[in-house]
Amino acid sequence: MGARCSKLNAILLCGIAQLPIAAFAAQPIIDDKSFEEALPQLDAPPMESIEEWQKAQDAREQAEAPRAEADELLAEPSATDPLLDAPMPPIETFDAEPPPSPTQGNDAEQQSMRYAYRIEGLAGDGEFAELFRRIRQRFAELSALDDGDGRAENRSGIQARARQDRQLLLDILSGEGFFDATVDLSVDRSGEQAQPVTLVLNVVTGKRYRLGTIAFAAAPVEPVDLIASNFAPKTGDPIIADEIVGAEANVSIKLPENGYPFAKIGQRDILLDGELGTGDYTLPIETGPRSYFGTIITEGKTAFSANHIEVLRRFKTGDLYDARKVDDLQAALVATGLLSTVSVEPVASNETAADGTPYANLLVRQEAGPPRTIAASAGYSTGQGLRAEGSWTHRNLFPPEGALAANLVLGTQEQAASVSFQRSNAGKRDRNIEITLSALRNDYDAFDALTGRLAGILSYVSTPIWQKKFTYSFGFELLGTYERSYNFGRNLRDRQLYYVGALPVQAGFDTSNDLLNPTKGFRLNLRISPETSLGDGSRVYVRTLLDGSYYKAFNESFVLAARARIGSINGTSRNSLPPSRRYYGGGGGSVRGFGYQQLGPRDPNNDPIGGRSLNEFAIEGRYRFGNFGVVGFVDAGQVYESSLPKFDDWRFGAGIGGRFYTNFGPMRVDVATPINRRPGESRIAFYVSLGQAF
Repeated sequence: MGARCSKLNAILLCGIAQLPIAAFAAQPIIDDKSFEEALPQLDAPPMESIEEWQKAQDAREQAEAPRAEADELLAEPSATDPLLDAPMPPIETFDAEPPPSPTQGNDAEQQSMRYAYRIEGLAGDGEFAELFRRIRQRFAELSALDDGDGRAENRSGIQARARQDRQLLLDILSGEGFFDATVDLSVDRSGEQAQPVTLVLNVVTGKRYRLGTIAFAAAPVEPVDLIASNFAPKTGDPIIADEIVGAEANVSIKLPENGYPFAKIGQRDILLDGELGTGDYTLPIETGPRSYFGTIITEGKTAFSANHIEVLRRFKTGDLYDARKVDDLQAALVATGLLSTVSVEPVASNETAADGTPYANLLVRQEAGPPRTIAASAGYSTGQGLRAEGSWTHRNLFPPEGALAANLVLGTQEQAASVSFQRSNAGKRDRNIEITLSALRNDYDAFDALTGRLAGILSYVSTPIWQKKFTYSFGFELLGTYERSYNFGRNLRDRQLYYVGALPVQAGFDTSNDLLNPTKGFRLNLRISPETSLGDGSRVYVRTLLDGSYYKAFNESFVLAARARIGSINGTSRNSLPPSRRYYGGGGGSVRGFGYQQLGPRDPNNDPIGGRSLNEFAIEGRYRFGNFGVVGFVDAGQVYESSLPKFDDWRFGAGIGGRFYTNFGPMRVDVATPINRRPGESRIAFYVSLGQAF
């Protein structure tokens, strides 16, 4: 007590020493009454113990900790670190020992924290209700706070996400024309202490700016409204970033499509008027010269010359430049399969047309790919057994695009070898010529045959890269075939040599969206083949086959597909036809549930003998999930001895299949069973192949 009094006296004396002398004469320092009132009462309650005081202090700190942490979340980081301003210690005092392991206290700092967030100020009615909904939706798609799922490693993590999202929200609002918007961060303190920290993004949108004057700093173009008519935003529309950027992109596309191959879009300028709430928009454009198509120039490791590239183009020198036709040419070059990389771009030319319009040449940069291809495939189906096929192709052995291919088929019931020459884009784009020489052996219940075949065909057909709506082909076939079938005149199976000549013609129309896995559209295909058979006398007949299929997608996962087929042979009797030229039904590409060629008339040995007409129908429900799918189907069909199908005595098969979808098409496995199975028919038929059944 004495030490404390001495200190107090010293302070008082110091203060007295600084007072003027008149202050002592005016009044006492303190009167007796005040002094007595300041003295503690001896009968007052006793002071709390140290232990009780410490408990109360801990309770207060625990209650205030969440609020303190919340305040720290929004605290701005210090601009400077005092440690950085301090002088560096001498090198001899540097401690090279590694720092100690983190203490338990530091570990606690790194424990994950829970949080929540909400946006205030984005509620409205009328036109703004839908707008604010879109803003909130877009924010949620990009928000760092939302991606964190309400948990962060530490306080700094929440702070970083909150600041990132504040800027994100400002950017989204600016993109919708709210250039004066503000977003403030705060912490909601209304919840209970145990609840997660709730961050609030308080939005004040301000006015929404609209387009004022719209101007294009560009040279005159033809037609005069080419730029303005393709720039969708108009004066008075809200300044929406996506619409502005999309309109600029549209202009950059339309100019090259209408004769301006070298057009360049500059950097836009928008001058805002805060009082009027408008923005005057200016877009500089370098249109470049309006040009005609010039000549083809090619460089690089070439697969073919500029002359052949001219065959592939769908325009002529002197036509007005159109970027869509340039893209089409590049797609045709890719479709050849002979190039690993290819690009087509316009280059300025010094030549001009008679009207003074300059030409734009096309520079084609080629990089020839490997010309040889080895391919293999395998499959299995009931009735046909195992079947493996391999091929070797040199796609450019006879330039340009002259291919030589060798093909080999090995199967339990079919063996074949063939060699073919094919000229793609022969003198005209998409026109192909193919000549094939083959030898094959078939051994089926319906017939077995040893056949030599020479065929030539000119076609305009689809490929997996280049699908076409309209296709056609016509050509010739010469066959020499030694076949065994049932001879009803002699009541036995014997062999006969046939010579067949045919002039097949095919026409197709395809609106489907994919060759191997269609989900919408339809297909029609008609094949007519006038033929003559030289066996026991000469006979002329016509084989006709009409196919149609339809595809309907009900959603992204489910597709309904249907197929119908009708065939007819007119001009000769069934027994005069080579067995391999008759119609048969049953199998993976026909009526599933039945073995290959097992439908229709049979001989006394119960072997199929084929017919002169057929009808088939199939319906499938295809459900896809990811890279897998399941299919339920019902097939129906029949083969008849008559030249026209009778549409009676239909046989039905039903089953289920699995699909595995690859980047080149689906692989399918189908299992089916015949309905109202007859004696001798298999209970289960099994099919494995590439592509959908139809």
